[in-house]
Amino acid sequence: MTATTEATTTFTFQPFTRSCRFIWDEGDHVLIGVSPGNSYFSADRIAGLVRWASARFDRVDLVYADRHVDRMFATLGYDDEHARRRAAKELKAVRRRIVRGVEEAARPGLPVGVHALSEFEGNPVYDLLHRRVRHFLATDREFRTGCEEMAAAFLAGKAYGAPVSPAQTAACLDYIAAELPFFLDTPGILQVPSSVSSYHALIPLTELLYAKGGGLRASRNQAYAIVRPQAVRPEGVAA
Repeated sequence: MTATTEATTTFTFQPFTRSCRFIWDEGDHVLIGVSPGNSYFSADRIAGLVRWASARFDRVDLVYADRHVDRMFATLGYDDEHARRRAAKELKAVRRRIVRGVEEAARPGLPVGVHALSEFEGNPVYDLLHRRVRHFLATDREFRTGCEEMAAAFLAGKAYGAPVSPAQTAACLDYIAAELPFFLDTPGILQVPSSVSSYHALIPLTELLYAKGGGLRASRNQAYAIVRPQAVRPEGVAA
C-alpha cells in the first residue's frame, strides 16, 4: 500500500503484525523517529513524511534522539570538548531540518509536535519504561542480545573497520535504551489512544517486542510500521 505525499514521491508502509495493522487503520497517532547525523532525514524527506502522516493520522509527533550523543562522539575518539561541540552542532542541525519540514508540510489544525528525547525525562511513564529497559538489559539475555545487535549495526558505520570497544558498545546501549520507551508504549507517554511508531528500517528487537509471552513487550495499543519512500516517475517520462 502507498500513501501519496509529493507529486513525485509515495511512501510504502508495512505494519509489522496484524494487530499493528488494526492500530494503523485507527489513525489516532503516528510517531516519526528521527536519528541525528543520518542523511536520510533531510528537510525535504521530513516534509514528505509529515505531509504523508498529516493525511492519515489525527496527531503526529516527531522525536529526535539527543541523549548520549556527546558520549558516542567521545568514544569514537573526540576529546570531551570537541565531542560536546560536535553533538550540539549535529542536534541543532537536525532540529532545524525537522522544524523546516514541519512548517512546509503540516496541515492547518493538525497537531504536529517536535520533541527532543531529553524532554521526556521526568515524564513518569517514560521514566518507568526506561527503568524497565535498563532492568531487562541487565537480566534478560535474549533482550540484551537484540540490543547488542542494534549497537553493532550502528557502530559498524562509525568505526570504519576498527574493532568496537566496550566503551563504544556501552554508550550505544545507553543511546538505544533511551529510545526504546517509544517502541513500547508511546500512548502512555503522550496520552494518545493508540500509536504507530514508524521508521524506515526494521529494528532487530521488533520481533521480540511484539512476540507473545512474558518479558519486555510492546503495549497492546502500540504498533510498529516500516515506512519507506518510493520514487514515482512523472507522467510522460519514459522508462
